[in-house]
Amino acid sequence: MNIYQKRGLFRRRNEPNVYRMFFWITLILGGIWLVRSLNNGDIKPPFQSTPTPTRFAVSYALEGDAQFTAGKLEDAITAYREAVKGDPFNAQLLAQLARIQVYSSAMLVKDDTIRARLAEGLESAKQAVDLAPDDSFTHAIYAFALDWNANPTLIDDDREIQKLLSKANEEATRAQQLDPNNTLTLAFFAEILVDQQKWSQAEQYIQQALNRDPSLMDVHRVHAYVLESLGEYALAIEAYDKAITITPNLTFLYLRAGANYRRLAFDSPNETVQTELYEKSLEYFDKTATINKQLDVQDPVPYLSIAKTYSQMGQFFVAIRNVQKTIEFQPDNPVLYGELGVLYHKNRNYETGILALGCAVRGCTAEESCPARGDCGTGDTPAQVTGLPLSASTIYYYDIYASELAALSKPPKVNYCPEALAIASEIEASEFDSDPNIAADIVVVRNLCSFAPDIGADANATLESVILEGTPTAAP
Repeated sequence: MNIYQKRGLFRRRNEPNVYRMFFWITLILGGIWLVRSLNNGDIKPPFQSTPTPTRFAVSYALEGDAQFTAGKLEDAITAYREAVKGDPFNAQLLAQLARIQVYSSAMLVKDDTIRARLAEGLESAKQAVDLAPDDSFTHAIYAFALDWNANPTLIDDDREIQKLLSKANEEATRAQQLDPNNTLTLAFFAEILVDQQKWSQAEQYIQQALNRDPSLMDVHRVHAYVLESLGEYALAIEAYDKAITITPNLTFLYLRAGANYRRLAFDSPNETVQTELYEKSLEYFDKTATINKQLDVQDPVPYLSIAKTYSQMGQFFVAIRNVQKTIEFQPDNPVLYGELGVLYHKNRNYETGILALGCAVRGCTAEESCPARGDCGTGDTPAQVTGLPLSASTIYYYDIYASELAALSKPPKVNYCPEALAIASEIEASEFDSDPNIAADIVVVRNLCSFAPDIGADANATLESVILEGTPTAAP
């Protein structure tokens, strides 16, 4: 007899698993939460790109190089600073930042801003050397930054200048030891040697640099600088033109070339040739202003250079208009008021000259700044101006200001003599009174003010015949 086994009698019946059910419920709830979060934007899809992707340091560096070539040095500095933030231990990035910072100082006007920018470049170069003490490029850039910081118009202490130049020489020597084939080192070394008045050595070094790599803007710029120092202004212009061909948007190269044309004109005995050279100078400055307009850069330097050229041509009214244009860009810049005051002085507009020079030397309020610049137009902005301290680059303003104050004093109605004598005393107490012309002017100021009650209608004649002729002329 066959008996079939009843499996249900001998096996346990399946029962619900509580843990498994909990797992599935949790998974379902989590899925619902995830879908709702995606729909609400609380969670981004895994493969969706971020709104602001992270940029590599090299990307910022490439942007900085492009901005430098385009002539936008401030933007180039910003880009390289971002690159350094992304890679703070990259000595090459810091060195390139330093190079651009130093070059950008050539586009500034105020001594304090130039000094601050050069200090920034020097600090960046020093950091680069600290990070890569055995790298030739970083030492070359450090030498370059040291040399530009040793600017006699910014530093009054000759010992400090020589200290900086000596250090620059050491850094250039170290860069050459690390890499004898570094072309930039040769170029910057030549520039340092010029500033140390070692012209023969400078010629040798820059010629070596030209032979090794004539494709570098820096090499042709320094070559032009060496030629300038030797009085070879026509050849210097050719060198600047080669640098301009490589980097056609660096406006400071046009400014230097234009200044050399102006110097040639100043030295030319032929009136026709002189006019032609002045016109060439103006072409370069106008090109600079055009580039700035294209780049949307509000730079007063080209207009100031144009003004100096017209001043040397004896066209003071046009020169004054160009300086007034610079003040539209920087209405609080005392240097521009000083230049304007000098031009008013040369144009024999002494009354307005006093106002402009007063803003430059002593400073003035926003309301006073307008008449000092010949009144504010619709596009002008009144601005408070802080006076310039007495220095080698500002003593010219002090000298003319004191001279005009003394000559135009008409006691008892108008007595400028107390201020004129105060400025005369400041000049005499300074270390900048070595110029015999300025010393002669101060003597005239004291003589005029000692007879102040007798000064009357002939004050302008006195100023024209004595002060104007005795005041030193600006450098070409």
